Amino acid sequence: MTKNQKLYKSFCESIDYIPIFLEWWWIDTVTDRNWDVVFSKTKDGKIKGAMPFSTTKASKVFTLIKMPKQTQVMGCWLDYPKNQKLASKLSFEKEVMNELIEQLPDVIYFMQRFHYSVSNWLPFYWKGYKQTTQYTYVLQNIKNNKDLLLNFRSNIRTDIKKATKKVKVIKNSNIEAFYEVNSLTFQRQNKKTPYSLEFISKLHDEINSRNQGQIYLAVDEEDNIHAGIYVIWDEQSAYYMWGGANPDFRNSGATSFLIWEAIQECSSFVDKFDFEGSMIEPVERFVRAFGTEQVAYNKIYKFDNKFLELIHLLKSWKNG
Repeated sequence: MTKNQKLYKSFCESIDYIPIFLEWWWIDTVTDRNWDVVFSKTKDGKIKGAMPFSTTKASKVFTLIKMPKQTQVMGCWLDYPKNQKLASKLSFEKEVMNELIEQLPDVIYFMQRFHYSVSNWLPFYWKGYKQTTQYTYVLQNIKNNKDLLLNFRSNIRTDIKKATKKVKVIKNSNIEAFYEVNSLTFQRQNKKTPYSLEFISKLHDEINSRNQGQIYLAVDEEDNIHAGIYVIWDEQSAYYMWGGANPDFRNSGATSFLIWEAIQECSSFVDKFDFEGSMIEPVERFVRAFGTEQVAYNKIYKFDNKFLELIHLLKSWKNG
């Protein structure tokens, strides 16, 4: 590890909470150790905030900062002083974020999605960055909510009831079996699975070694796998990371059943279940059916090349 990476590791281990996607080991794995980080520090060297990032090359010429593979959020993370008043909090955010921005390398394109708890992006706006609002869908207070199932849309409850008669839930660490059923969903859509078995296996090994994830498979009496989901968690929230279903058993209700089983299990040690959201309409409709709360988060970006920005705008216009 580099000096900065070691320092960020210490930062992650010293603060009260940091989302799993911002943990040093997650970033280290998904970037194949190709990452760096900038810090904001007090005069005596205490870290007030940090911002990890990974650079890539475009056409072997241009340097870009983009989101790593299979990483929901990244951005900056601040270690707030205890019992801050609101005015002091906003001043602290401006000071720390400005210091982080000033240290970022010169790149032709910057894009990161910030965790939804980081709502203040004004310091980035003042430095010429732009923002797009995106959404995740979250079940809150799952530890104490006795009415979770009642808040599900009726079709989800019907699927769960139907699946209980057809399949049983198996929890294991068989990443190959999960990857196979996960890939079937992409194959049905004539799409390539956006990550390799090698990539997901490395990440799975890190997650598994820290007991921060679980594979759930729905299997019938003939050992057919109807569906599978992969759920990860940190100290505050569980996340529906990946899922897939066998097209031959699409009507068994297995995916909804697995999600409900995962929510119930995770409710014993976290307060939230985050579906990670999607800007894809059919996916959004599915996760919204679980009675989730729509939670906004910021996608922050900046172009230092007008031609590249024009291409981006044309693609956005074409895709609606």
